[in-house]
Amino acid sequence: MTIKKVQPNKDKLNQIVTDARRNQELREQSYRGQALKLYPWICGRCAREFTHTTITELTVHHKNHNHDDNPSDGSNWELLCLYCHDNEHQRYEETRFVSTQKTSSSANISTHNPFAKLKGLLDSKKQ
Repeated sequence: MTIKKVQPNKDKLNQIVTDARRNQELREQSYRGQALKLYPWICGRCAREFTHTTITELTVHHKNHNHDDNPSDGSNWELLCLYCHDNEHQRYEETRFVSTQKTSSSANISTHNPFAKLKGLLDSKKQ
């Protein structure tokens, strides 16, 4: 039995290579691509190091939590692993929730004191 060798379609291969290069250029123009070029591939919190095989687990965190603030110098970015990034956003949400709770609860301070006349009642029973 002989094996037939099929010649690959050169136009299709050229299109695949062209698409891959275009996608790489688009990725490099994104803020994630810029941050990966600027900073070492290390999590800013837990110091875990990343390689080409694990780079998908490294995220770009916006320090001021504004995803539209992307200066080209990277001053608003920090590389965090998935776990530290989730933790950072959870802490941010908790502080937002606690600060709104404090402001709303301070307006509802109770002035009622159920034991205000207790001393007088106890003194009158002693007599």
